[in-house]
Amino acid sequence: MRRDERVVRALVGAHGQTYAEEAGIRLRDTPQPLYRLLVLAHLLSARIRGSIAVATARSLYEAGLRDPHRMASASWQDRVDALGRGGYRRYDERTAAQLGAGAELLGERWGGDLRRLRKEADGEVCELRRLLREFPGVGPAGADIFLREAQRVWPDIGPYLDGKALQGAGRLGLPKDPEQLVELAGRTEPAVLAAALVRAALDKEVAEDCLRHAE
Repeated sequence: MRRDERVVRALVGAHGQTYAEEAGIRLRDTPQPLYRLLVLAHLLSARIRGSIAVATARSLYEAGLRDPHRMASASWQDRVDALGRGGYRRYDERTAAQLGAGAELLGERWGGDLRRLRKEADGEVCELRRLLREFPGVGPAGADIFLREAQRVWPDIGPYLDGKALQGAGRLGLPKDPEQLVELAGRTEPAVLAAALVRAALDKEVAEDCLRHAE
């Protein structure tokens, strides 16, 4: 087995969990899981620890804010409180307003169903990114996070390995070409590979540990 294949195997074996899985989202191509993924992507895109964003996504779900109708119908204070229970205190007031506005936009424009947004994009990944960025608080990073994870149920947009995933590849001494990385990963789903590479990009110790195990 080549060195690069050993590195990818070590990385995926130790860190091959998607962020959706970590947040307890059973991702399917249906409205509620896709909406929960959008909320998670929004939370993860802020300058805050990923573990806090994941905990906050769980907190919102436990508070019943699991679909755009319930999110939009909740009071601003209810959203602030749920964000706070997850530890998302630094941005809680602004994020509460953004989540409410985003839920209203999704309901009014796409009937609460992100599959309709996908249909409007007509298979164009660039257009998908643009449409996702129309949600308040979902910038380029948030759109990338959503698409990295959504490729698991929207395989036609993959392999989606964005700049952050490729940064992780670089830290591991792997090629920065998405097609080459997918080939090295073998049967590993691109969404799983992308999440593992992002973890290497965000945590130097993850990369160093994988490199040690691949020696």
